[in-house]
Amino acid sequence: MNEPERERDPESYFGAGVGGGSGLFTEGGTPDRPHSPAPATPSVATVTEPAREIPVHEETDVLVVGGGPAGTAAAVAARRLGQRVTLVERYGDLGGLSAGGLVIWIDRMTDWEGTPVIAGIGAELLDRLPAGALAGPGPELWGSTDPGQVAYWRERLSAFRETVCRSPMIDPEWLKIASHEFLVGEGVRVLLHSWVVAAINDEGTVRGAIFESKQGRRAILAKVVVDATGDLDIIAQAGGAFVTDAKMDGMGGNVQHCLNTAFTWTGVDMREWLAFKRDNPAAHHALMNRGRELLGFVDTPHVGWRDDVVVFMGPRLSGYSGLDVEHLSKVELESRRRMVDHLDFFRKQAPGFENAWIMLAAPQIGVRMTRRLAGLHPMTCDDWKAGVRHLDEVGVSPSPSQKFATVSVPYRALLPERLDGVVVGGRHVASDATTQAFMREIPQCWMTGQAAGTAAGLAAQTGLAPRAIDVAELRKELRRQGAFLHEP
Repeated sequence: MNEPERERDPESYFGAGVGGGSGLFTEGGTPDRPHSPAPATPSVATVTEPAREIPVHEETDVLVVGGGPAGTAAAVAARRLGQRVTLVERYGDLGGLSAGGLVIWIDRMTDWEGTPVIAGIGAELLDRLPAGALAGPGPELWGSTDPGQVAYWRERLSAFRETVCRSPMIDPEWLKIASHEFLVGEGVRVLLHSWVVAAINDEGTVRGAIFESKQGRRAILAKVVVDATGDLDIIAQAGGAFVTDAKMDGMGGNVQHCLNTAFTWTGVDMREWLAFKRDNPAAHHALMNRGRELLGFVDTPHVGWRDDVVVFMGPRLSGYSGLDVEHLSKVELESRRRMVDHLDFFRKQAPGFENAWIMLAAPQIGVRMTRRLAGLHPMTCDDWKAGVRHLDEVGVSPSPSQKFATVSVPYRALLPERLDGVVVGGRHVASDATTQAFMREIPQCWMTGQAAGTAAGLAAQTGLAPRAIDVAELRKELRRQGAFLHEP
C-alpha cells in the first residue's frame, strides 16, 4: 500500500500519518495506546488426510503465481520470449492491490529530473487505459519545479519535494479490464479463482505448484515458476529462506506491519474540499482535530481519478500479521466500521462531502509486508545511499529524495539463496526493511515483475536454471521490452 500523505525523507520515511490509525481501541483508547488483538486459543487437535493422487491440470513453460502488478508484468514479459505462460490468481480479476486493493495512486515512476525510469510493461499498461480512467500531469510537466504546477499537482498526489512527477490516479475497474485484455491479447493462459496452496519441490528445484478451485485440488507443472504472490508463498511453501524483520530493521518497520482496507466514495465535490483545505488551513486543521476527538482516529481524503471520487487509503491498523487469518478477519471488520464512522463525520462536518456515499470497500486487504526473500544480494539502503550501480542491474527505481541517485536493482535480489527453478518479482524481493518501504510500491512491482518474467522466459527457453542465465542477455531483452536501465 502506498503512503501518499507524507513528503518522503529516507531518514523518517514513515511518520504517524494523519490520525494515527494505530490499532483496535478499547473504550476510551487513543491512537497512541492501541489495543493489541487477542490471539485465538490454539487447538492441539489434528486430523490426518489420506494420501491421494493430484491430477495435473496442465504443463507450461512458465508458471506465474499471482496476478498483481508484478505477476501481470512477469506473464507478458515471459510470453514475449515465445514461452507458454500460465498465470494463476486467487481473485476474479487482475491488478492486485493496484486494483482490488484500491491503491489507485500510482507512486512515482520518474526520477527527480522527470526521466521515466520505471517504463516498460507497467507504462504500457497505463497507456492502455481509456480517456477518463487516468488523471495526472502530462510528460511535458514531469520534473517541473514551477510553483504553480507543484501546488496544483501536490493536491492530487503528483508532486513531491517541490517537483512534479509521473504519479497518476487511475480507475481501478479499467485497470482490471486493461490488465486482462493485455494478458489474453499476448497469449497468456489466465486461471482466476484459483488459490495456490503448495509448491512442487523436486530435491531443491521448484517444478510447479498445486492449486485449489471449485474443481478441487490440481497441479500445474512448469519449467520455471515466478513467485509474484506478494507474500512469498511459493518460496515459503518450497522451504526456501525468507525474513520477516520489519519491526527490527531500519525506520518505518511498524507501519510496514500495518494492515487496512481502503475505500472510495462518490457524490463528493473534491474541488470544494481542496479549496477549503487550501484557503482555510486553520479551519481544516480544526476539522481534522475534531475528527480525532470524536472518533479516536481520522484519515485523509484524496481526490481520485475524477473530482467526484475520493479515496481513503486507511486508517492503518498496526500490530497485525497479513499471514494470520484471525488478524485479517479483525482488520476487515474494523476497517469497515471506521469507514462508516468516517462517512457520518465527513457528511456532517466537511465541505464537499454532504452527499457522499460509499462506492466501494476494497475487495483485497491492504498488506505492506509479510515475508521478504533471503536472496543472493538483498537491496540495502547502504548500497543506494552510496549510489551503487550493480553489474547485474535489471531495473531502476526513483530514489526517496533528491539527496540520492536513482536506485539500482540487482538481479540477485530476485533469486533465492538455494532453490532453483523459481525467480521472484514484487514487494517481497530481497531487501532490508528500509528499502522495501519503496520497493513494495506499484511501479516497482511492475519493474521487478518484468525482470522476473524475462528471466523466467530466458531460463525456460535455454533450459538453464534462473541463476545460470546470461545476465547480459537478460539486460538486452529487458531493454528490448522497453525497460529503463543504466548503461554498464
